[in-house]
Amino acid sequence: MDIVVKGRKTEVPERFRKHVAEKLKLEKIQRLDAKVISLDVEVSKEPNPRQADRCDRVEITLRSRGPVIRAEAAASDPYAALDLAAEKLDARLRKQHDKRFSRRGARRISAAEVPDHVPGAATLNGNGLPAHDEDTDGVPTKKIGSLEVKGEGPLVVREKTHVAAPMSLDQALYEMELVGHDFYLFVDAETKEPSVVYRRHAYDYGVIHLSTDPMVAEAQPPAAGGTLGG
Repeated sequence: MDIVVKGRKTEVPERFRKHVAEKLKLEKIQRLDAKVISLDVEVSKEPNPRQADRCDRVEITLRSRGPVIRAEAAASDPYAALDLAAEKLDARLRKQHDKRFSRRGARRISAAEVPDHVPGAATLNGNGLPAHDEDTDGVPTKKIGSLEVKGEGPLVVREKTHVAAPMSLDQALYEMELVGHDFYLFVDAETKEPSVVYRRHAYDYGVIHLSTDPMVAEAQPPAAGGTLGG
């Protein structure tokens, strides 16, 4: 295969034809596309003096058994235009080559790999039936205390049950200081209701008393927990 260089309304010097052969290396092009049939280079000149910086245009047309690839560029001289057009041709050839290679190298995936490649695909169990919704993410669920926790955390729950006799507020403060905690849960000896003493600022303390209201308990579901106020 030879490179055909022709001019449109302009003469093409022999020096430029040799430069085309040096610039467009056939061996390199055939490595990227082994089915090249012809390679044409057309040079044209724009007579408008206002377009002096783009007066020379080079168009490269590559025909093969696949799609036709064209690359063109304009510059102040034909050599610069050829360099720009050659860069575009090389980029498009490489893109087409990589596209063919990726298609050829693609493999079929197994049914077990479908969820990894196709987002939202249904997960099947060992019997070939859709798994339950709670198992589709593959995260095991376990029971910790009275809660169900997915995975390893970060939620860490530890339940403790203490047997304690009712005590006064002064005794609860003393017990809190004794164990070195910032709060202490106890049963108030006077009200027989659960209460919490807690450290606020410096040597100030706070206390929260809980009382059960039968009317509220019937109207609303039980809350998950309380909040310590300041």
